[in-house]
Amino acid sequence: MTVTANWSYPTAIRFGAGRIAEIGDACAAANIRRPLLVTDRSLAKLPITHRTLDLLDQAGLGRAVFAEVDPNPNEINLAAGIERFRADGHDGVVAFGGGSGLDLGKMVAFMSGQTRPIWDFEDIGDWWTRANADTVAPIVAVPTTAGTGSEVGRASVITNSQTHVKKIIFHPTVLPTVVISDPELTVGMPRPATGGTGMDAFAHCLEAYCTTAFHPFSQGIAIEGMRLVKQYLPRAYQDGTDIEARGQMMAAASMGAIAFQKGLGAIHALSHPVGAIYDTHHGTTNAVVMPPVLRLNRPAIETKIAAAAAYLGIAGGFDGFYDFVLQLRAEVGIPDKLRTLGVDTERVEEMVQMALQDPTATSNPIEMTVENTRGLYEACI
Repeated sequence: MTVTANWSYPTAIRFGAGRIAEIGDACAAANIRRPLLVTDRSLAKLPITHRTLDLLDQAGLGRAVFAEVDPNPNEINLAAGIERFRADGHDGVVAFGGGSGLDLGKMVAFMSGQTRPIWDFEDIGDWWTRANADTVAPIVAVPTTAGTGSEVGRASVITNSQTHVKKIIFHPTVLPTVVISDPELTVGMPRPATGGTGMDAFAHCLEAYCTTAFHPFSQGIAIEGMRLVKQYLPRAYQDGTDIEARGQMMAAASMGAIAFQKGLGAIHALSHPVGAIYDTHHGTTNAVVMPPVLRLNRPAIETKIAAAAAYLGIAGGFDGFYDFVLQLRAEVGIPDKLRTLGVDTERVEEMVQMALQDPTATSNPIEMTVENTRGLYEACI
């Protein structure tokens, strides 16, 4: 064998119903004495957030919260969060929520001690080495959805508000010190969020599984993550109080984010421009564009998908797997066209260029070109 690769795996996860009660101990383990809880505006109003703030207060850690976070967080949200973090003398972040709260919370901790603009740390080559790692504040991550997996990631997706381009910001120290993965926190998710975030987890696992990079650890995690989504997402969607299904979906979400160390592909390359321009839900967008991407990639992944189908108990090889994806999408309320999400054809050429420049495009099994990317958007819209 002549292949060489670099592998690494993530953080300490406290998994189980009711473990949010350990938030004070988790902060102590991360050496956080004055945390700032970062979440989104909607979540800040919900009982699970107030309870978490109560638990922090009872542990003598205060109840500071920052919630000026958009669904697709940008550098404006980040600047406000950093200002709050510095002004009030915080020494760590509790990143609380779905992808938006988790991603922005991690970036507040990361950027609080940096002197360069955030765009200098985009996930390109060794740009991450520009950062001063000694100034990164510790992070405790608490996911409240089961999709993004950002709680176990070393990166965040931040939208440039001027260019409407999503940028992946990476640094090894962005990895949270402790994760509390408590399925009780996801019980209140409405069905559309359950379906969209669950399909996001599936997209992460699927794309990681399909890339050509040599990463057998991620490969195994990806295929098992797909199995968990297949078995438990319909249950979580039908009965939001099904704690077993909620917990298994939280595990699948974290597995997806671990797996995509291996890479992503055209699903995300297409989805990022759509979300940046039209402010669509990321996981739902991923699910809408998934079938056309499978068709594009079929020549390169047919054998691999047939093996996955067999593992998942799906008959019919690639075709059976493709039909399963269509069925799962419909079962959890995902529309079949981007037009349903408010996307039109007016900005297709702009999105094509953005998709081709997205870092996830480089690991798609079939090379993305102007022609096939335009064709994908037209098929999706």
